[in-house]
Amino acid sequence: MKYSAFVVEEIDTEFMQSIQTLDTDSLPEGEVLVRVEYSSLNYKDALSATGNKGITKKYPHTPGIDAAGVVVGSASELFSEGDKVIVSGNDLGMNTPGGFGQYIRVPAAWVVALPEGLTLKEAMIIGTAGFTAGISLTRLTELVKPADGKIIVSGATGGVGSVAVSLLSKLGYTVVAISGKEKEHEYLYQLGASEIIARSEFQEPDKRPMLSAQFAGGVDTVGGPILEKMLKSVQPLGAVTTCGSVSATQLNMTVFPFILRGISLIGISAQNYPMPQRKILWNKMANEFKPLNLLALYNEISLEEIKPAIDLILQGKLKGRTIIKF
Repeated sequence: MKYSAFVVEEIDTEFMQSIQTLDTDSLPEGEVLVRVEYSSLNYKDALSATGNKGITKKYPHTPGIDAAGVVVGSASELFSEGDKVIVSGNDLGMNTPGGFGQYIRVPAAWVVALPEGLTLKEAMIIGTAGFTAGISLTRLTELVKPADGKIIVSGATGGVGSVAVSLLSKLGYTVVAISGKEKEHEYLYQLGASEIIARSEFQEPDKRPMLSAQFAGGVDTVGGPILEKMLKSVQPLGAVTTCGSVSATQLNMTVFPFILRGISLIGISAQNYPMPQRKILWNKMANEFKPLNLLALYNEISLEEIKPAIDLILQGKLKGRTIIKF
């Protein structure tokens, strides 16, 4: 069966992207064949599409760590033809052909039935970025309650950050957003932010081991100096989740905030989130964690528009979520 896919090839040490016609016979082995209706663009996809060997080792390759669609073939008792499903995380779109193709074939263990309360489109508006925000909130809310104080969110106009702002606001938290995009302040207020701090102000280096305790907790999506400052500014027994390293992968700070204030730093990874918890969280994302303004969070593009969108996400110029419709 022929299908269209966004393919990245390595040619003379350069990485070229194009739309190609492939055959489902070329897909890897797996129990479930899915016709993809929607995918979404994530930062990891952009890295894969530009030749980051830490993400994708072999080319040619079809990126896309998210896919939502309909089962068209199944060798598993868990799924039947016609089932609507979500596939995200694991190795999809990294070294296994991903959601930027009209078909994927994957192990049944990677597949989640679309929960009631979500459409396939809504599932991809959430996608890995929103799912990561959901994991962050699951962990953060275990330690920090709305009455404890403000929650600060970095990279607030990005995929994870924008969903985090929306979810935190829905759950009753007072949200402070860090953003370097002045033109998007109204967007952040619409999502539920009560205050916005300019990124240029917050990322200024400060060598002091601790700063005044302003926040009950935080959701970090960028790492580096901004994460350092967040940790130094969290009040006693507060917590910060972190899921990104686009700013830096290292922390240059003392352990004093952890020891003297008893704060927690919680690492978040959606890629290998265990399936039992994955199913539970997808159901929460369809219900109590479903953003009230979900349809304001996304921009929809076609397969042919992926390449310019990749350029924008690498430049930090995309806001919210970008989904691909087949």
